Amino acid sequence: MSVARPGKIIAVGRNYREHAAELGHTVPTRPLLFLKPPTAVIGNGEAIVLPPESQQVDYEGEIGVVIGKSLRRGTEAQAGAAIAGITCVNDVTARDLQKSDEQWTRAKGFDTFCPVGPRVVSVDPAGLGELEVSCRVNGVERQRGHARDMVFSIAALVSVVSQVMTLEPGDLIATGTPAGVGPLHPGDVVEVEIPGVGVLRNPVRAEQQR
Repeated sequence: MSVARPGKIIAVGRNYREHAAELGHTVPTRPLLFLKPPTAVIGNGEAIVLPPESQQVDYEGEIGVVIGKSLRRGTEAQAGAAIAGITCVNDVTARDLQKSDEQWTRAKGFDTFCPVGPRVVSVDPAGLGELEVSCRVNGVERQRGHARDMVFSIAALVSVVSQVMTLEPGDLIATGTPAGVGPLHPGDVVEVEIPGVGVLRNPVRAEQQR
């Protein structure tokens, strides 16, 4: 299944304990949700563009969940059944702006800040906890995490989001990033991989000033 631009992108902060610790944050007692705009989405092979407003843009490799059918106030079992498949996501973040702003919209919302792909692969809900994600920059592994190590499981996240907003087919949930985040620089190539899904590969360049 190919990746289409989602109607909405819901992302989750601090869903791995070691990532929360590396940024000096406590682990949330309930999922920390935020939105990324659909205009941030790019596909496999497209360039992540570093905006002039930020001096530190970080990669964040994540497991992405694509919704297959509408879900409102679903249980965890219903949430699992509503998942169409899994894809790779890079929740690119302007880390300095995330720290300076009182909320995360600007830091997470620049164009090209949500690479997704290379495809969507269906998965048995019973196997969600066995999923693994890794991230490499210029061929060097920087992150590796397993869904079983998440603070909140994938099914729990989908259920919780559905208590807040109706999930619709094509919506994307980015489930949080493991430890090891770091900055991107012009000329880098960043790769996010989920075994069985493939490799999401994106070059990095600076925005050209007009």
